[in-house]
Amino acid sequence: MDYNSKEAQEEIKRIIQNALREDVGDGDHSSLSCIPTTAVGKARLLVKDDGILAGVAFAKAVFKEVDPTLQIDVRIEDGSPVKYGDEAFYVTGSSQSILKAERLALNAMQRMSAIATKTKLFVDLLEGTGTKILDTRKTTPGIRILEKWAVVIGGGVNHRYGLYDVIMLKDNHIDFAGGVSKAIQKTKQYLKDTNRDLKIIVEARDLEEIKEILTNDGVYRILIDNFNYEDTRKAVALIGDQCLTESSGGITQDTARKYAECGVDFISSGALTHSVYNLDLSLKAVHE
Repeated sequence: MDYNSKEAQEEIKRIIQNALREDVGDGDHSSLSCIPTTAVGKARLLVKDDGILAGVAFAKAVFKEVDPTLQIDVRIEDGSPVKYGDEAFYVTGSSQSILKAERLALNAMQRMSAIATKTKLFVDLLEGTGTKILDTRKTTPGIRILEKWAVVIGGGVNHRYGLYDVIMLKDNHIDFAGGVSKAIQKTKQYLKDTNRDLKIIVEARDLEEIKEILTNDGVYRILIDNFNYEDTRKAVALIGDQCLTESSGGITQDTARKYAECGVDFISSGALTHSVYNLDLSLKAVHE
């Protein structure tokens, strides 16, 4: 996805508006009660951890949505390595507006930075192998675009975005359809009948399923799921250049390089988005 596209920006705007509705309600009464409407202030985004920064562009969108007059002075861009004590940006303007936007901007940036940091770890582990790291649909409901955006910022590649943009025939689809070949054939007929142009990814549980998948044309990628290293190498050899290959299933930082060395084109990991610890960031008032 192009995160600067109109479609993406509209989705991001919806997330911001819903999050503000959830957080602000009928007013930020903590600020309204003790800070004058005319008060102007300045705050800095302070990094209190080491990692990859992500969410700066999103934070700018949050501040703009809350108050278009707020001024953002970005010192560190998305995708940059950061360390404790770095200052990512300064925001200047209405003190009430800064406080209203603070928690949403921080929550998103902390999670996005954590995802970008973890993704970069995998990217570095796979360096030189030609294998790329993919995310999954194992994302937080309602903010998928932010988490997948963070994966890209960290140097990873997005898998399908949802159920609508790529067809992925997994074990349950195959079993309910009556087998691998039937699932693929029915899918191809469906695409023809509905005039859709969608890539087809098929999951394989063993080498026999891979052999059967290869008797069908039109498959874009085979997902080699929960294979050991030896069988992964055999699968890659069987598939050759007939279609792309992807390893998945509990792959960790300890095993990713070994799977990449089996020759797969991609490794997918749900852990990129579902098992991260937020990067520590704070928005602190600047006293001038």
